[in-house]
Amino acid sequence: MSDHTGRHGRVTVAGLLVSLGIIYGDIGTSPLYVLSAICNGKQITRDLIYGGLSCVFWTLMLVTTVKYVIVTLRADNKGEGGIFSLYTLVRRRGRWLIFPAVLGGCALLADGMITPPISVSSAVEGLEYLIPGIPTVKIVLVILTVLFFVQQFGTNAVGRAFGPMMLVWFAMLAVLGVMHIRHHPEILQAVNPYHAYHLLTEYPKGFFILGAVFLCTTGAEALYTDLGHCGKGNIRVTWGFVMVALLLNYFGQGALLIGLEGQMVSLEGKLASGLTPFYALMPPWFLPAGIVIATTATIIASQALISGTYTLIAEAIRLNLWPKVRIKYPSILKGQIYVPSANRILWLGCCGVTLYFQKAANMEAAYGLAITLNMIVTTLLLSVFLNMRGSSSPVVALTLVSFLSIEMSFLVANLDKFPHGGYVSLIMGLGFFVVIWSWYSARKIRNRYTEFVRLEEYYDTLHNLSHDTSIGKYSTNLVYMTSANNKYEIEWKVVYSLLYKQPKRADIYWFVHVDVTDEPYTRSCVVDVLVPNDVIRVDFKLGFRVEPRINQYFRKVVTELVQRGVVDITSRYASLHEKNIIGDFRFIVLDRVLTHDNELNFYEKIVTSLHRLWKVLCPGEEKAFGLDTSIVEVERVPLIVSKPREFSLDIHLSSDEQKI
Repeated sequence: MSDHTGRHGRVTVAGLLVSLGIIYGDIGTSPLYVLSAICNGKQITRDLIYGGLSCVFWTLMLVTTVKYVIVTLRADNKGEGGIFSLYTLVRRRGRWLIFPAVLGGCALLADGMITPPISVSSAVEGLEYLIPGIPTVKIVLVILTVLFFVQQFGTNAVGRAFGPMMLVWFAMLAVLGVMHIRHHPEILQAVNPYHAYHLLTEYPKGFFILGAVFLCTTGAEALYTDLGHCGKGNIRVTWGFVMVALLLNYFGQGALLIGLEGQMVSLEGKLASGLTPFYALMPPWFLPAGIVIATTATIIASQALISGTYTLIAEAIRLNLWPKVRIKYPSILKGQIYVPSANRILWLGCCGVTLYFQKAANMEAAYGLAITLNMIVTTLLLSVFLNMRGSSSPVVALTLVSFLSIEMSFLVANLDKFPHGGYVSLIMGLGFFVVIWSWYSARKIRNRYTEFVRLEEYYDTLHNLSHDTSIGKYSTNLVYMTSANNKYEIEWKVVYSLLYKQPKRADIYWFVHVDVTDEPYTRSCVVDVLVPNDVIRVDFKLGFRVEPRINQYFRKVVTELVQRGVVDITSRYASLHEKNIIGDFRFIVLDRVLTHDNELNFYEKIVTSLHRLWKVLCPGEEKAFGLDTSIVEVERVPLIVSKPREFSLDIHLSSDEQKI
């Protein structure tokens, strides 16, 4: 673990390029639409431009720089970041913390359906200035479809080009901004916070402009989520360069707009001259190249968010917050994962958003509301973390109040978007919340009524069963996956399966338990030989970011035990034993099924019904554990979580039976 954290603590040229390519796509492409959103439907005035730029400047300084780059990056879990990593650091402080963590995760997932469409649409719509009437919606759908299709092949090769391409993008932002700032250098006066205060308090409905201003920092959460890929040192260094490039471009757009004072910005984000503020910065001869660079940057932004969504879902699965879906690892690059089901959901969501809103300007109404909730949740969890790490109560209170006051202001302003499209992001976030919460709650209900018994009480029985030749041998090595944390306990259902449902004779009984730890990359195991050559328990400790390849890990454990002479897995069939043939292995995974005998309240019925639905739609636990399905048997066992109602039944013997 020390190597891992040490590696991510160093600042290197390669690390700086990776940081540029991975984490700044969302926040880095915000100049495409932020000033358009601020000015939409309004007449361009000095108060509007200066106030809007002042709000953007202080938002980037206070939220992105102070909260995330300076403070939140300190809350790393062995070098890893993100809402679920933060949750694993603080969850011992209270069970209630699961609720804000889930809320924040759902907001990020909803954001994953809005960021790709708005980013790609904002760039592609620049083609309208070159080819009027071009069907931009169809082009956006094609780009998104291709982008999601290539996910299954991995992004290792493409990822190498992300850093240099984003370096070109940010350099272009800075140069375009400087070109216009030099004509109106007085625009730099907008850094004065008075202009922001004046806009929010004096401008008609000025406070609600914060909903558009917030778009400049929506990618801040990515700085924290991708901490493990880049390291806090590389993030902090590159953010200085990125922030300067962004501010230069924003102020350049402001200088351009000041020169157009009195014009109107339509609801499509276009000036009366037919250009958006961003593309109006470009000389006509550079416009085609600029559109290509912008489109490339938005694709990179979308790719980064898609990869982050995969990571988020993989972490949720490890933490038992998401159904056990299939996860693929398309390349050897660490962290490269592909979740087919998530890919399909994101693709459908992105295409649906594109078709529903049509234009990037319309999508701005749906953008930002969900991610505001995520930032508020991060602030709550961060305050708990700071308190755990010994920060004084006044410091924690000041941090909590300061950031919450800013983010609650953004939330209130974003609520103005709700009837204009903000409800879309909330509906998507609510859909993810229903999945996560029903899975988590149903699992708690089921685990609450799982009965455990002392395994040692069955040592003799298992030993005798193993040597009872009157029973046909079920398998040479029989492996049960168990959820019992105590090595001396086992679920009653396992005993029921072994002895009562169908006596299962085997030479060696193995009980395998997987414990997901709070540390992201733990990979270790403990072996307990409970009865020599008869009963063995194997406990795996895996980090929440470690692929659960239990089949491979178990094979390695068995090989090590054989080499040490702890166990003999040679087949005990006489004809095979003399040839030193290795005995077979069979895994048993118990699928606990709720029966109709259970009497549940309304909430429990809803939760367990949804849980059953997700299990039908998702692959079984054997695939989630990474087991070889050819040697796995899934056994359905009844689960009774509540006693059925008492009832009376009259039983009569027939006349023939009575004679007997």
